[in-house]
Amino acid sequence: MKLSSTLLFAISAVTAKGFAPIATVPTSRTSSLKGTASPTVEKESFQRSLLAAQLANKKTNGKKAEDAPPVNIGWDSHKPVDKAPDSLVRPGDGPDGNYPMRARFEQMIREAQISITDAIEKIDGKAKFQEDSWIRANGGGGMSRVLKDGAVFEKAGVNLSVVYGSMPQEALQAATERGVDRAKGMAPGERVPFFACGLSCVMHPRNPHCPTMHFNYRYFETDGGVWWFGGGTDITPAYLNEDDMRHFHGTYKEVCDRHDPEFYPKFKAWADRYFVISHRNETRGLGGIFFDDLNDREPEKLFEFAKDAVNSVVPAYGPIIEAHKDDPFTEQQKQWQLMRRGRYVEFNLVYDRGTVFGLKTGGRIESILMSLPETARWEYDHHPEPGSPEADIMDAFKHAREWV
Repeated sequence: MKLSSTLLFAISAVTAKGFAPIATVPTSRTSSLKGTASPTVEKESFQRSLLAAQLANKKTNGKKAEDAPPVNIGWDSHKPVDKAPDSLVRPGDGPDGNYPMRARFEQMIREAQISITDAIEKIDGKAKFQEDSWIRANGGGGMSRVLKDGAVFEKAGVNLSVVYGSMPQEALQAATERGVDRAKGMAPGERVPFFACGLSCVMHPRNPHCPTMHFNYRYFETDGGVWWFGGGTDITPAYLNEDDMRHFHGTYKEVCDRHDPEFYPKFKAWADRYFVISHRNETRGLGGIFFDDLNDREPEKLFEFAKDAVNSVVPAYGPIIEAHKDDPFTEQQKQWQLMRRGRYVEFNLVYDRGTVFGLKTGGRIESILMSLPETARWEYDHHPEPGSPEADIMDAFKHAREWV
């Protein structure tokens, strides 16, 4: 999931979303996705930025890698514990400390993790979430809650992570959507200490008429006081039910409108651009909202927006699952769902900034790959029958639609 357009996120592993481009040759590539700009250049820039960040990690102002300050994140930096401490934020960063938003955001997403997993357990009616907790010696840690083999959900996970680390300035620039200067006041070559905290989730239901859902909400801050929020909630159905899409998007439009009427059209279009599988020229799902690098107003206002959005996950998604969890389905429909899950895997492993960065920078592997479904399918050169329900939703994957 990520650290540089990404630095952090699918955050449960060190995630983020928004690699900014390093100088690239201009291109005029376009997409057939109606109403969206092509994400191809942005994603190629992400790959170049990731490479630059890796190279920068190996050198710091001409020094050998072994002479550079540690990143403090690695495969062996996670210590399992029976129970996570009351706070994963360092004591000096608490509500009365130097960085009060850090503790506030962690507390908010802890409460959201509990309320969301409780609601999903009630909907499933069979399986329970199992929790793994871990800490890191330099501060931070996380809690992964995973449900599997449920009556309704084949797999569902809700991961919380608090990360302290440092990174090259090149990586910090890549961790922002617009590539703005996040290393202000730092000396050339000096590594930038950072803090990141987030809650991420993916839910894969059994029934093909029940859509997959993903969300991620995060807060990012450097020790120099630069900060921003990111996140979003999106939905990935295998079959199109327009009433369901109106409910899901309508719920998040109401959330956005409570904070800024410009949020929903902006963040809906951003999700349509971000969740594109470029090599397929189609989207992973039917969007939702997505935002990153958000710091254009008081942090308190953005905190309340993120809190409202994450606490609207169950009202937006739960009624859809309740309505369809017992719908009859055929084996053919199940196979189509598995093929769409294959597309989900393709996006997450090839394009999702958090996943890619987490895999390359030593994040907690089980948390990084929690988003993947337990079963998926790839069928050679498959094309839906014209006029079929599968063809209908494929059109929606290729041409972004407005739902509310």
